[in-house]
Amino acid sequence: QVQLVESGGGLVQPGGSLRLSCAASGMIFSISTMGWYRQAPGKQRDLVATISSGGRINYADPVKGRFTISRDNAKSTVYLQMNSLKPEDTAVYYCNAEGIQTRSGPVRSTWGQGTQVTVSS
Repeated sequence: QVQLVESGGGLVQPGGSLRLSCAASGMIFSISTMGWYRQAPGKQRDLVATISSGGRINYADPVKGRFTISRDNAKSTVYLQMNSLKPEDTAVYYCNAEGIQTRSGPVRSTWGQGTQVTVSS
């Protein structure tokens, strides 16, 4: 079983910063792609950013220039540094991992439980 555990969410004022972390566990050999998605109330879950094991990065247009994704392959952990936060960034942020090789076999995709980010004065 692969588990993703997110941390780092919270309440922040507009213009502030937060750093999210997501650690994968479960006898993992490698993870192809890790990423962050977010879902605001009443809306669909949208891509925020993804990063491959080789460091290829993709950002959604609304966060380009403000958010930075990174990962530590040795720790099976992905991070999201969020700067210049806006009220419209308020959402539940979900971690995702795809193409996971484990001791028990491959896992196509798995999600974390989500962490709330609220940007408000």
